Formats: sequence, structure tokens, C-alpha cells
Amino acid sequence: MKSIEGVIPVMLTPFTDSGDVDYAALKRLVQWYLDHQVDGLFAACQSSEMQYLSLEERVKITRCVVAQVAGRVPVMTSGHISDDLQTQVNELQAMAETGADVLVLVTNHLDPEQQGSDVFYESLHTILASLPESLALGLYECPAPYRRLLSDEELLYCANSGRFVALKDVSCDLATVTHRVNLVAETPLNIINANAAIAYPAMQAGSKGFCGVFTNFHPELYHWLYHQRNEDLSLANELSIFLSLSAVVENLGYPKNAKIYHQLLNNHNFESDYCRVIKDDVIEKYWALDVLLNQIKEGTEFYLNKIKNI
Repeated sequence: MKSIEGVIPVMLTPFTDSGDVDYAALKRLVQWYLDHQVDGLFAACQSSEMQYLSLEERVKITRCVVAQVAGRVPVMTSGHISDDLQTQVNELQAMAETGADVLVLVTNHLDPEQQGSDVFYESLHTILASLPESLALGLYECPAPYRRLLSDEELLYCANSGRFVALKDVSCDLATVTHRVNLVAETPLNIINANAAIAYPAMQAGSKGFCGVFTNFHPELYHWLYHQRNEDLSLANELSIFLSLSAVVENLGYPKNAKIYHQLLNNHNFESDYCRVIKDDVIEKYWALDVLLNQIKEGTEFYLNKIKNI
């Protein structure tokens, strides 16, 4: 099983203007991530609009990512969107055949009616029995349709099973992240924070990286913060503030605004800003969003230059 650690983008899905998955653009996007120093990729996740993708599309997208990565970094995938248990088994078995290194289970689907740990364990046991024991697994506290945080007992059960290598933590709470890091310290499971506001202190507390939405804007800055922050701790503190404030833009039409940001970069990853999950013209809806995106672009260039000059 590959260890999952570092900066792991939650991948976007490029579409054509007509709403089809643009696989040529997806290949370019994978290469962009790799060129920007990522440590892994998370395909078919919420940022990928997985709730709006057919199972066939989720499988095909993940296979495309795995083929394009060609073993250079680990690939995580989920595609876990159903509440009916047998449907979950079917979709996860299909995703397990994609060649991804880690298959990620979404915690809220293991207890879709919020009934508690008994239902969680029952669902988990059924799913684990249906998957190859050699396949590394992850957990994701996806906020949609509702955020289900793991209890300490549930987290430890998964960590001690030996089958789980990562939790994408969506507690958005530094004390919780720190507690969880200590809780699973002697297990194969790494806690990977997903909240930009606490990204830096979570790293300092032992979180094994970052897996938040702004890995789609400037993953190389998070990479430096995680791997090389000790080169200049003053710059690390300054950079962490820029990253935290930039990520507030997530609330202004993400993931479409991320696709528009890539268009500003002229990298041809998104010939269209089409999203299935959001139909609004976000530039029109959110006043001055275009200004903010340009400022993030300029700020990213500014901090990359500072890093180069250390």
C-alpha cells in the first residue's frame, strides 16, 4: 500500500460547452498538477462534481487520470455517491477496478440517515467484505449531502484495521485535527487536513499534508509550505495568511471560479467553464470576483518569486 502524504489536489472535471467530459483537457489538467509539484491526485471527488457524474463517467475519468499519471504520484479516487448499500457496493467495486492506488469511502453514505455508529459499522463491514483486501482505502468526511465527522472510536477502528491509509479531515478545527493526529499516530492512517484557514498550523501539528480546494489554484505554494517551510519560517507565516485569505473565494462560485482561474492562466486546461453543479454566471453574480481572481494570480506569482529568492 502506498503512503498518502503531501499536497493532494481535489481534481476538477473539464467539460465541453455541451456538458460532456473533455478527456483531452483532463489529460492536460493532470499534467498541470504534476508540473506544479503535487504529491498525489484525488479524482472523482466532490470538486470533480462526482454527484453529477454517471458511474461510467466516474470510472472512465479515474482510468484516464491513472493512465496519464503513469505511476508518478499516487492516485486516490472515490465516486462513492449512493446511499443504498447494495448500490454502494456495486459502484465501489467498479471504482476498485480503475487502477487507482487508494479507494476513498465517503463517511456520510455509511450512515445516510444519521442513525449512529451501529449503522456505520454495518455498512462498513459489508463494503469491506466486497473489496479486495490488498486495495488501500481512504475516508472522506465530504460535506455533501451532510458532513458526518467520524467519532474517535470509528476513526480508531478504521485505523487499526490496517486497510485505511488516509482520512481527508473536514472538521475544519485545529484542535480536532491535532487530536486525531495523536490518536492514529501508531497506525498506517494519515490525517490530511482539507481546510485552508488552518492549513499551516495543521501541518505544524502533524497533519500529513493538504487536500483542500485551493490546490486547484496554487498547489506549488502549499507544496513549499508543507515540504520546505523551515527554509524561511517568517515567509511561511506570511504565505499562510495569503493562502488562507485567498481560499475565501471558494464561497464565490466554486468550482466554476477555479475553471475561470485556469482560463486566466492561459493553460488550455479548460476551454469551457461549464459545470454541472453550478449554472450561474459567477462573474456576473459575485461582484468583483474577476478582480479577486486576478489578485490571487498576482499574489501567487509574487510568492513564487519570493520562494525562488530564498
